[in-house]
Amino acid sequence: MNTHQASFVRASMIEASPAPLLESGVAYWLRKNLFATPKDTALTIISLLVLAWLIPPAIQWLFIDAAWSGGGRGVCATVAQGGSQPDGWSGACWAFVNAKFSQFIFGRYPPDERWRPALVGVIFVLILVPMLIPKVPYKGLNAFLLLVVLPILAIILLPGGWLGLTYVETPLWGGLMVTLVLSFVGIAVSLPLGVLLALGRRSTMPVIKMLCTIFIEIVRGIPLITVLFMASVMLPLFLPQGVTFDKFLRALIGVSLFASAYMAEVVRGGLQAIPKGQYEGADSLGLGYWQKMNLIILPQALKLVIPGIVNTFIGLFKDTSLVSIIGMFDLLGIVRLNFSDTNWASAVTPVSGLIFAGFIFWLFCFGMSRYSGFMERVLDTSQQR
Repeated sequence: MNTHQASFVRASMIEASPAPLLESGVAYWLRKNLFATPKDTALTIISLLVLAWLIPPAIQWLFIDAAWSGGGRGVCATVAQGGSQPDGWSGACWAFVNAKFSQFIFGRYPPDERWRPALVGVIFVLILVPMLIPKVPYKGLNAFLLLVVLPILAIILLPGGWLGLTYVETPLWGGLMVTLVLSFVGIAVSLPLGVLLALGRRSTMPVIKMLCTIFIEIVRGIPLITVLFMASVMLPLFLPQGVTFDKFLRALIGVSLFASAYMAEVVRGGLQAIPKGQYEGADSLGLGYWQKMNLIILPQALKLVIPGIVNTFIGLFKDTSLVSIIGMFDLLGIVRLNFSDTNWASAVTPVSGLIFAGFIFWLFCFGMSRYSGFMERVLDTSQQR
């Protein structure tokens, strides 16, 4: 028998040693990521040369030679003082964007009533931010405020006609307001509806499976423009005389149903990626179908397809510009509409307006992309990073 006893037991963990000098710092990162091989070195040098060729003229046009203030096309049609652009082609016309900024945000919404969509937007941000932060408690209450209270408040404030508020018809809506309303409603409806369609397509009940499959394949087989055109032009032909729906409401329904079909296929991919043992384990515990899905299968499936879900959201956000086909003007549509203003007609006005619209779309899409990456890291339960 071994009678020896341990003579020492460490009471604390060993402190982490610093990384070797050759495996840390800026020089190591550059060598590993940009100059690891001759091919990487050549591509890096070529990329730097291209950027050095493109960036200085872009900065010159966007900022240095740009017209930042003033009124009328004369501000944008002349070369900036000391500018480097050729005659007839001045820098960016941000004075046009500044003069039309309120229209780009609210469309033709009456100026005296724009406090209403502004208030809805502020409340939306105040509710959404804590919803997106994982450590903030009371997610159930937060979701109730976002998905129930906020839509009711928006229905009261945006169109008006209630509580002494002036009625504002939806054809006057436009700009970023329409883009955000369409996107929020489409996202809020398409995710749960897409989950139900995905579950229905994988159902063992033939009728449910057939109906879900037919809906998904038909909607995915036609472009969104066709859906919007049918909802706006063809649908009223099939309604009884005197019965009609608001054009904006029809667009909301069309966009939501279209996005839900694509969302269903994304979610179905996640469901099929779950190992069969997870289903069998849930069945062995005696869980019912909805308990199994809510507690075991769906949480894992949705985590696996976060990139696909966010990609669908981003596509939906950009596709809102197609509502111009039915006479609604989102951000891009209202920007293009203002190109016809003869007071601002110049060679650089359209380019400046489109760059502004593109930057706003990129800002929202990039934000969604970065947040999805953050959620993937938060929900990553694997041991290997």
